[in-house]
Amino acid sequence: MNKLPFVRVNDTTLRDGEQTPGVAFTTDEKVQLALLMQAAGVPELEIGIPAMGAQEQHTIAAITAALKSAHAAAAATSALAHSRSETMAWCRMTEFDISQALHLGLDWVDLSTPVSRQQIGSKLNSTPEQVLARTDRFVKQALDFGFKVCVGMEDASRSEMDLLLSVAEVAERAGASRVRFADTLGILDPFKTQQMIGQLRRHTDLEIEMHAHNDLGLATANTLAAIDAGATSINTTANGLGERAGNAPLEEVVVALSVLNKAETGIDLRQLPALCQYALQASGRQVSLQKAIVGAGVFTHESGIHIDGLLKDINNYQGFSPALVGREHTLVLGKHSGVNAISTVYRALGIELDEQQCQRLRLTLRQWSETHKCSPDEVALRALAQSVAILGASPVGEEYGSN
Repeated sequence: MNKLPFVRVNDTTLRDGEQTPGVAFTTDEKVQLALLMQAAGVPELEIGIPAMGAQEQHTIAAITAALKSAHAAAAATSALAHSRSETMAWCRMTEFDISQALHLGLDWVDLSTPVSRQQIGSKLNSTPEQVLARTDRFVKQALDFGFKVCVGMEDASRSEMDLLLSVAEVAERAGASRVRFADTLGILDPFKTQQMIGQLRRHTDLEIEMHAHNDLGLATANTLAAIDAGATSINTTANGLGERAGNAPLEEVVVALSVLNKAETGIDLRQLPALCQYALQASGRQVSLQKAIVGAGVFTHESGIHIDGLLKDINNYQGFSPALVGREHTLVLGKHSGVNAISTVYRALGIELDEQQCQRLRLTLRQWSETHKCSPDEVALRALAQSVAILGASPVGEEYGSN
């Protein structure tokens, strides 16, 4: 069996994720998030923007120090499971921004520059030739300061391919290690992503990093397509935090890579729910019950057909085991529950029901669910069982989703 390629996850929750309107992490929250990510094996973290000022620099320094300290402590006690997460700062392609990143314990700088004619002209009031000249100059300067360098190609998805290739060529010649292909406005689909990343891959030996935004709901798909086309690094955020519709979610991308046998990331998937839950708490955001991987309801089953199939053979309705991410299946009752599901759930409560009682409960459950718009908890289930015993039999027809 061929060995899967390794894809380096550069998680930007602490930088791009914090750019979500209304999200503002404290220094302690950022340190804790970084430590959780390092413990989970996320190899690289983009942790801030030094040019924002002294407070941001203090936070960046606190993060890098905490990561190094935790790694050293784990190594000293023979508890080391993962390497230290390397750290990156986001900088504009300017001497000032690079200078502000010094002495903070950082490993990398991402030197970002617009590469579409739209942004080069309207945002920078510049020319492609000037962008190329600055790329050469500031990559070399950052290298002289001891940083590893990624050249961030902002708005790459709206750039002309010839210009993208020229930026990559100049970056490689100047000594950069990586280029970041940013779909800044989230306008790509997987087919266009694969085409553009494939062309870039054929013309450079640099690492290629995919930075996908989710404006069309395609960030995860575009990230996977980029990997198929030769990207070696990817940006993610916990729970898909980020500007507008957010970025490619860490939990979705790394689980998909594993389940689909596309790549290794070295990340312990079982630690993702706790990590994402902390990110939710720190961000003050909520996710849908049906949010892939971490939503409260994604391994919960109500439909009679599905529960009957799961009880007969779990692989009937299991694309991947929830144990992969440290979770488990949950059976609940509701409008679509069948006799087998009702009997199983009540048996777990210590209540044995015969088939006639289950049939009576089916109608009661349907009426209760339409009224309450949720799944009944244990208290409600016991009350429903009592009500059925008191009310006696009711005519029951076949229901959608029964077994």
